[in-house]
Amino acid sequence: MDFRIELIPLAVRDVDRSVAFYGEGLGWNVDHDQVISPELRFVQVTPPGSACSICFGVGLDMMPSGSAQFIQVVVEDADAALAYLRDRGVECQGVDDQPWGRFVRFDDPDGNRWALQQLVAPE
Repeated sequence: MDFRIELIPLAVRDVDRSVAFYGEGLGWNVDHDQVISPELRFVQVTPPGSACSICFGVGLDMMPSGSAQFIQVVVEDADAALAYLRDRGVECQGVDDQPWGRFVRFDDPDGNRWALQQLVAPE
């Protein structure tokens, strides 16, 4: 039996700001942005090459208001990921080299934290 994670919810305060950050800022694909009513809006965004998407919106009740996620994503090259983020104007830390990986970290406007990890071969 396979267990595939395909959707991770995020709590956001301003949906339009989050669509702009993830879609325009990060350059991720906005798969869905459906306004059903003033009380219900669903947005799904997918990073390039990922089988897992994130979602946020209005009236979804997936995450408690004011909560935040920490999501770790694997990338091929931490230096290239850092350059990509900086080229797009995303505030991020430099590459953090650890024995278990190389990391680039950034936050979205709502405090959801992201770590981009380059896997390293064990020594």
